[in-house]
Amino acid sequence: MNDSANPVSRRTDEPAAREQPLVAIVGGGITGLAAACELRELAPRAEIRLFEAQPRLGGVLQTERRGGYLLEQSADNFITDLPWGVDFCQRLGLAAELLPTTEGSRRAGIVSRGRIEPLPAGFALLAPSKVGPLLASRLLSPWGKLRLACEYFVPRRRQEGDESFANFARRRIGREAYERIAQPLVSGIYTADPERLSMQAALARFVEMERSSGSLIRAARRTSSASAARDQGPRYSLFVAPHGGMHALIAAAAQRLPRESLHLSSAVTRLQRVPDDRGGSTWKLQWRSESRPDPQQLRASAVVLALPSRAAATLLEGVDPPLADDLEAIEYAGCTIALVGCRREQLTAPLDGFGFVVPEVERRPILACSYASEKFPGRAPAGHVLLRVFLGGACHPEMNELTDVRLRELVLGQLGELLGLSGEPDLFHLVRWSDAMPQYYLGHTERVARIEGALRRWPTLALAGNAYHGVGVPQCIHSGQLAARRVAAALG
Repeated sequence: MNDSANPVSRRTDEPAAREQPLVAIVGGGITGLAAACELRELAPRAEIRLFEAQPRLGGVLQTERRGGYLLEQSADNFITDLPWGVDFCQRLGLAAELLPTTEGSRRAGIVSRGRIEPLPAGFALLAPSKVGPLLASRLLSPWGKLRLACEYFVPRRRQEGDESFANFARRRIGREAYERIAQPLVSGIYTADPERLSMQAALARFVEMERSSGSLIRAARRTSSASAARDQGPRYSLFVAPHGGMHALIAAAAQRLPRESLHLSSAVTRLQRVPDDRGGSTWKLQWRSESRPDPQQLRASAVVLALPSRAAATLLEGVDPPLADDLEAIEYAGCTIALVGCRREQLTAPLDGFGFVVPEVERRPILACSYASEKFPGRAPAGHVLLRVFLGGACHPEMNELTDVRLRELVLGQLGELLGLSGEPDLFHLVRWSDAMPQYYLGHTERVARIEGALRRWPTLALAGNAYHGVGVPQCIHSGQLAARRVAAALG
């Protein structure tokens, strides 16, 4: 990047000499871009500078085309019952590009005793709303089905305070239904340790269902299927994706911003609160760019940190140590995704549904497998399929340390056992994400409340991202937009 493409590196800006406020956004993923687009609408007179340490925008949302396959490096879709993703696409002119999932196969499977069994229809993660499919399912033993049916009579929890997902599920639906159904479905969403995952932070709807109805089954039957589906596991009819892949959101958002406001390969290394020329104080950022390794400086009227919480903590440790401590305390887990492309005839098992999840009790090295080419058209060449296999997570961090060769052996071996894969695939690509997934562990809601309370001391500072109120793409978009509204209101 040369100096002409990075005008920030040529000078230090003084807000006192400006008629317009300057807002610095640190982080160029979907959250930071959503914040920048929102600021352009709310505060058109504000100058925006967005800093991204990597040479490309998008964070984990990256799409690549290779040999006729469309490869998503992380999320490959987003849900529509939370409005922020679809609304953002409409504002970007992408609504017509959104594809629904393929009709006819909107279901998921669960590995059980070495076979892929269908998830019973009407089973919404923890609450079955239909008896027939559950009774016919081979996922549970007769005793497991009876114990699950007794959930109707399990008394409400009387203790106050948070509860782990594992404890909540065992208490309400029994150990077998927890181990065979609920645990793998939740792990497929959060890649978390179920013994530590907070119900209040991650699955608050079920807590409310128990509190208001006394039974998850009773609550599920009292609500419509549409409303009962929200935040409750696989809901494939509600998923969409841009025709050209998830990076289309990134490209469309970037096009809405002035080119000179985007500073790639520019890592912010220090954030300070310093006096200004009018007797008050302002923000001072220090960063290094790829073309100018010597430290550069910028003064900003407001700052949005659209970063992982630990990266935000590093920048804030000299500004607000208690706030930084709470941000640092949010744990993260890594994940590895194996993208496998092959001819359809190389699989002996039918791709019945959109994928499967794997319970911990099966003792397999993989967490889940998504049939990407079955969910959306255009993801694989004609006559071929694209599979996305997930490994690692909070319970198996050792998977991220294995060599590429060993991971290939494990993945192809599992696909051979479960889907009958034979021969060599024509595509095998590994994506490793280290500490990319925040863990909403017990106490998370209280910690986030403290973080938000601390921010009241800094009205021109905002935090945004997946570490606080949701890990999905729509929640990240909304988080960025709320951050923009906060600093726009503070700037007047």
